[in-house]
Amino acid sequence: MAYKKSWESNEKLNKTEQWKLEKDGLKVFEDIPHYAKNGFSSIPKEEWDKFKWAGLYLQRPKEDGYFMMRVNVPSGILSYDQARELASICKEYGRDVYDITTRQAIQFHWLKIEQIPDIFKRLEKVGLSSAGACGDITRNIVGNPLAGIDPDELFDTRAVVKEVYDFFQHNEDFSNLPRKYKVSISANLNNAANAEINCVSFLPAKKEIDGKEENGFHLKVGGGLSSRPLLAEELDVFVLPHQVKDVTIALTTIFRDYGYREKRHLARLKFLMADWGPEKFKEKLLEYVELLPAGTDAVKGWNAGYFYGVHPQKQEGLNYIGLNVPVGRLNSDEVYELARISKKYGNGELRNCNSQNLIIPNIPDEHVDALLNEKIFDRISTSPLSFIGYSVSCTGIEYCNLALVETKERMRQIANDLDQELTLDVPVRIHMVGCPNSCGQRQIADIGLQGIKMRTKDKKMIEAFEIYVGGTLQDGGKLNEKLKGKVEAANLSEVVKQLLIHFKQTKEQGETFFDYINRVGTAPLQESLDQLLQEA
Repeated sequence: MAYKKSWESNEKLNKTEQWKLEKDGLKVFEDIPHYAKNGFSSIPKEEWDKFKWAGLYLQRPKEDGYFMMRVNVPSGILSYDQARELASICKEYGRDVYDITTRQAIQFHWLKIEQIPDIFKRLEKVGLSSAGACGDITRNIVGNPLAGIDPDELFDTRAVVKEVYDFFQHNEDFSNLPRKYKVSISANLNNAANAEINCVSFLPAKKEIDGKEENGFHLKVGGGLSSRPLLAEELDVFVLPHQVKDVTIALTTIFRDYGYREKRHLARLKFLMADWGPEKFKEKLLEYVELLPAGTDAVKGWNAGYFYGVHPQKQEGLNYIGLNVPVGRLNSDEVYELARISKKYGNGELRNCNSQNLIIPNIPDEHVDALLNEKIFDRISTSPLSFIGYSVSCTGIEYCNLALVETKERMRQIANDLDQELTLDVPVRIHMVGCPNSCGQRQIADIGLQGIKMRTKDKKMIEAFEIYVGGTLQDGGKLNEKLKGKVEAANLSEVVKQLLIHFKQTKEQGETFFDYINRVGTAPLQESLDQLLQEA
């Protein structure tokens, strides 16, 4: 290693930190060929968690030996060849389940250890990787899915994202971080990369330097969700595009060397920021890299990663088309078909959004109508119904060992039911998560549904949900607030519907859910929920 592990003499290190001192997580790539040759039974139980550094988690039940794999897709941008290779892996090895995540990555399920080396080769062939997609390491770099074609971007960030992503791939100087580490880099003026919930975020900004206005970034540090969510705080610095890699290296070094390693639930960068504060953090950062003070913020809103419909690109005569993928799940034939359509009418790219949706870019004006007439857009709609179009779900108990409840199909069904029974004049973003880790980002939703276990009157444990309301990342962000009470899973659809009916009946014309909560507070919805729970 090129750095000293200053924490190695700490006697209070947690168990994960102790084994990381002995063997870097990325070394699992050297072990996988042996395990693949000798089968799942050859993998010692104490090695299971180390597969995360290769982007692999064991599904539930772990003893069955099936893996989930997460594949990095920086800024969500996939070429035609990459999309087809992912579809091929999904079809051949993944039982036809292709999930788009809330961080623009792709997830497969049902993989066996014997298949992993071949999957690695196939990913590498098209320039993809699962390295660092999980584990205490730099994760997939989230960015603007419209980078390079976006009329609402300050500048094209594709080269910047690639430079940073490539630097950290398989880099053992930065593969032993205290905890997961999430970076976003976007120049989209509508905060398409959800800056405030990432550990480190670069947002579009301008600054006059030597009499000339320069485009660059402002920097936010210390965001993250899970059971103790915190929003990132801005540092008083201006970062030019060519400085982003050095700044990211400096920030990652600070996290590596000063982050907390005693209790894993307190190890994220957000806790270091919370203790230090932005001024001390900035001072430490400036010890590593020279930066100017902040300039003028260029962010003008928040679109939550939604781009539905046909929109003109910055390139005259070309369009991008935003599509709804219900709760982010496709099958291989659908991915093949979307890639085929993108190639036929455009350049073959597919772009993942952090709303679990897709964009087909670079469609000439004269091809738009023909594209929209393709049969697949009956399901993968450019203008989805209101509730399914704004629903997000984590993987849930179907595959995830951490989840307490089923989520994916339940969220789809609830949204479909709402679309059949209720209309509103504004969209309402509903996010469902199966545990407090919040891969489905319920804290920033209009309505967040978090799965729990609940004991009934006759002492049986059943699936249930807590309800949170009023989240946003507009104007720096506000996390949603919990309503008191637990809702049995069987009653959830009706309860959510009744809360939305109350919203519809008491809101002002055109008033968004967040503005409504801001105006009336949570008390009216709490009263409505109390009554519903009494009647249940």
